[in-house]
Amino acid sequence: MKVLRILAAAAIALTASTAMAQGGPPGGAPGGPGMAQRQMEMLMQGITLTDAQKAKVDEIIAASGAESRKMMEEVQASGADPRSPEIRAKRTELTNKRNEAIKAALTPDQQAVFAKNLEAMAAAMQNRQRPPR
Repeated sequence: MKVLRILAAAAIALTASTAMAQGGPPGGAPGGPGMAQRQMEMLMQGITLTDAQKAKVDEIIAASGAESRKMMEEVQASGADPRSPEIRAKRTELTNKRNEAIKAALTPDQQAVFAKNLEAMAAAMQNRQRPPR
């Protein structure tokens, strides 16, 4: 269960399209669109998508991004704390839904690479979040 939470947390900020992820320039401010793009690059590393898969994944990411933006606009309008456990859980749920939809668009071999990339990204995030000793 802890691994699932870590994996979900690792993917929360992923909202860039795979078209950008598979060839766009890296960069951007931490937490901004550049970060989302770099995370998507990590997630899709080693996965070559067909044109049909690219279109499907782009559609999934666009829909997920729209849903996430709508939720965050509602949170902002309500004055709720976007860092609250409830809001984080909702964002994690959206991310998990998006990741499952992406996995469904991949072949079994691509799904295995996707899972490894997600684990690697989660491990990298966990290492960055540890307090200094």
